[in-house]
Amino acid sequence: MDIIKTTIQGVVILEPKVFKDARGYFYESFSQKEFDEIVAIPLLGKSIQFVQDNERMSSLME
Repeated sequence: MDIIKTTIQGVVILEPKVFKDARGYFYESFSQKEFDEIVAIPLLGKSIQFVQDNERMSSLME
């Protein structure tokens, strides 16, 4: 996950890393661990709870 700072204090953009190949793609749209380490604790001094959310797409026909 890439963290992009904005001009608004306390507001960041969370940009997931997308892994693509001929079969489709996968990305982890949110990671609590990364969020706490990079955003919540450094900026707010505490953790903010959120669940992990993943998305996957496959181009294979079953």
